[in-house]
Amino acid sequence: MDKRLHKPIAALALSSLAGCALLASRAVLLGSLRHGFLVWNLFLAWLPLLFALMLEFRQRRESSRSWITPTLAVAWLVFFPNSSYILTDLVHLAPRSVPHFWPDLVLVLIFGLTGLILGFLSLYLMQRLVARRLGWIIGWLFVCSAAILNGFGVYAGRFMRWNSWDVLLNPMSLALQGLEWVVHMPRHPRLLVFPLLFSILMFLAYVMLYALTQLAQTESALRESTAMDG
Repeated sequence: MDKRLHKPIAALALSSLAGCALLASRAVLLGSLRHGFLVWNLFLAWLPLLFALMLEFRQRRESSRSWITPTLAVAWLVFFPNSSYILTDLVHLAPRSVPHFWPDLVLVLIFGLTGLILGFLSLYLMQRLVARRLGWIIGWLFVCSAAILNGFGVYAGRFMRWNSWDVLLNPMSLALQGLEWVVHMPRHPRLLVFPLLFSILMFLAYVMLYALTQLAQTESALRESTAMDG
C-alpha cells in the first residue's frame, strides 16, 4: 500500500472509532439504541475503500488480467454509494425541540463525514488507476460518471429502499423496479431532482477536497526544494 495513504486511513479509523464510542456513550446515558444503524452503514462505507485498495495492490503486482480485477471494480461501483448515503441519515434526527437534538446532530455528522471521506479516498484511488491507464481527462470523466451514478445509487437506497447486495440477491426485482422508475420519470421529472442535486453536491465536494490535497502536495514540494537549496 502507498505509504502516503497511511495517515488518511489512520485518521478515518480514528474518526470511525470516535463515532462508535460516542454512539455507545449515548446508548448508556439515554438507555436507547437509537442511531445504532450508523455502525452498519459505516461498515458499508469502508467497503469501497477496501475494494479500491485491493485493486491498487493488484495493479502494483501487475496481475490485472484475471477475472478478479473487473469483479473488484464492479464491487467498488456497487458499494460506492454507501459512503455518502450516511449523510442522508440526517432525516432520522428527532425534532429540534428534543433536548438531545444537537448531540445527535453532531453524532450523525461524524458518521456522515467519515463515510463521505472514505468514499472520496476510494474515488481518488480509482481515478488514479484510470488515469494511469487512460489519461488525465478520462480520469476526470470517470469521476463525473461515478458522481452521477452515486447520486442515483443514494436515491435508490433512500427512497426505493434498495441495498447494494440486491444486485446479486434480487437482480430481477431490482431491474423491474428500475425500469418502472425510468417509465414514470418523464411524467414525474421531479424524480430526477434529488439524484442530480446529490450528484452535483458530491462532485463539487470531491473537487474541493482534491484541490486541498494538491495544495498539500505543493507545500511538501516547496519544503523539499527549500531544504535542497539550503
